[in-house]
Amino acid sequence: MDLKGLYGQNANIREKEDRFEKLGKTHEELFGKKATAIFSASGRTELGGNHTDHNLGRVLASSISLDTIAAVHEEDSMRVRIISEGFDPIEMDLSSTNPIKSEEGTTQALVRGIADSILNRGGYIKGFTANISSSVLPGSGLSSSASVEVLIGTIFSSLFNGGRFSTTEIAIMGQEAENIHFGKPCGLMDQVACANGGIVRIDFKNPKCPVITPIQTDFESYGYSLVIVNTGGSHADLTPDYAAIPSEMKAVASYFGKNTLSEVDRQEFLSSLKGVRKALNNDRALLRTFHYFSENDRVDRMVDSLLNNDFETYLDTVRECGRSSVSYLQNAFSPQHPDMQGITTALALSEELLKDKGASRLHGGGFAGTIQAYVPIDETDSYISAMEAQFGASSCTRIAIRPLPVTRVI
Repeated sequence: MDLKGLYGQNANIREKEDRFEKLGKTHEELFGKKATAIFSASGRTELGGNHTDHNLGRVLASSISLDTIAAVHEEDSMRVRIISEGFDPIEMDLSSTNPIKSEEGTTQALVRGIADSILNRGGYIKGFTANISSSVLPGSGLSSSASVEVLIGTIFSSLFNGGRFSTTEIAIMGQEAENIHFGKPCGLMDQVACANGGIVRIDFKNPKCPVITPIQTDFESYGYSLVIVNTGGSHADLTPDYAAIPSEMKAVASYFGKNTLSEVDRQEFLSSLKGVRKALNNDRALLRTFHYFSENDRVDRMVDSLLNNDFETYLDTVRECGRSSVSYLQNAFSPQHPDMQGITTALALSEELLKDKGASRLHGGGFAGTIQAYVPIDETDSYISAMEAQFGASSCTRIAIRPLPVTRVI
């Protein structure tokens, strides 16, 4: 096992070995049979491109050192059994892979949806039994659901299809499962980042064949830690807020006879601003469109600065991303709950702590959840202490970039 490839150069390898050993022993205890394979799929962190993927724009994202692991053995039937730590066991039959309304929002829907996508690509499916352990905690803003999706897709690909499906194909299967079976209108960034490994620039203009550009870098080599701060808050009633972002952007695109903003010329939008504003009667849609175009440019600037080892420009652009999300994209808090502004409070405190020595930005979907901070390594402990004093013990997670893609470990 290439554990440093999975968890970074500074990982506690003995601890990781113990985790995999425990996973295998638990499998045998639960099911009375040894696992024949072990898989690992990382979580992801979004570095730039906040809410651009829904309109087929550009993002910068990375696999991280937190992952979801599974010990698996094959079944001679279409039965799937999964026991995940902290969740109720599931058992299901894959004789039919059609969407089931009552399964929406469940792991069963994801498994059935990915199996359906495998079949639609001429692949083969069969049942399996797995126990799963994850360090990508739900609600952490690090895409625990996408991590599970690409894990399941890789299990099907490896065990029953000779590993024929690429990481990008597996990522698209995860999105299809989430859109069609799970009932959530997600983009593709999370799945691609979890599946591919390392830092990647992703251009979604052709959603069935996104252009993925690997970027080789390590933030610690520049003297910075990457920290995710979970500010709390529930996502339970925020689906309309999330859905409004791509919907409003697409409403602007529709004015120009296009499906997404990726098809709209920026200068044409600017020259037509008065007409768009009158037709839509929604200034927020216009502001979100300004964010979309500028955020795409920022992604390219972030990539160029990393390729040129210009980390100061990179940090400046991170700050710009954060300001744009708050001011133009307007996803720092829900308009339903203007008194609940954990993200905005965390950004204010982070800016106070870091001054000009680091950077922070809203991370992920927004409205509730997480921010991301680049913190000088020698100040990381004090930063985490100050943030956790406000947002609670274990609200901060220090992460590293994971070089390896979703993989069969054994």
